[in-house]
Amino acid sequence: MKKIVVLTGAGMSAESGINTFRDSDGLWEGHDIMEVASPIGWQKNREKVLDFYNKRRAQLLEVFPNAAHKALVELENKYQVTIITQNVDDLHERAGSSKVLHLHGELLKVRSTKNPNLIYDWKQALNLGHLCEDNSQLRPHIVWFGENVPLFDEALEITSDADILMIIGTSMQVYPAAHLINCSKPEIPIYFIDPKPFIQQNLYSNLTVLAEKASVGVVKVVKQLIYL
Repeated sequence: MKKIVVLTGAGMSAESGINTFRDSDGLWEGHDIMEVASPIGWQKNREKVLDFYNKRRAQLLEVFPNAAHKALVELENKYQVTIITQNVDDLHERAGSSKVLHLHGELLKVRSTKNPNLIYDWKQALNLGHLCEDNSQLRPHIVWFGENVPLFDEALEITSDADILMIIGTSMQVYPAAHLINCSKPEIPIYFIDPKPFIQQNLYSNLTVLAEKASVGVVKVVKQLIYL
């Protein structure tokens, strides 16, 4: 069974109603990213950071997987599929995808501020005073700017073994995730799906670019791959 690796970014979930973040203005839902998504911001104003993620968590619980999420599930009937996502939502899992690697953490989980291995499922609001078993304050289980990406080595290994690579809804400008395309085997088919694709097509052999939103482009590619 051939292996498909799917790298997804914010554009994958945008049609479900999840707000996207783009680097250009340095803002995330009206906030300076360093105030709500960095260790410095956490130390400066924990209440502000918790409030930001509480609102995002509440929003996530009100939205649903879109056609692109559902289409990827169909690939599992013919391929071994691993999704590597930069998104912190659980829409891939809710759609039915069985193997999802979250590079940047998960919004519906929290962890100890002392021990990063103490991780808990969490759907309600997270507030100051919510402690874990080591008596430390719980924090969002999110990889913030300036923090290491602990699952990146695993993502590299998975990508390097892919027979087909799909890249969906990402600018490929955020590192280290953007480096993954360069770690795939030479000449494997690569599909890049984004309304405003930012990629130099001549740098990659067998690259197919679809300048379309995820719900359109992903469905097209999935149908093509299923009937190969």
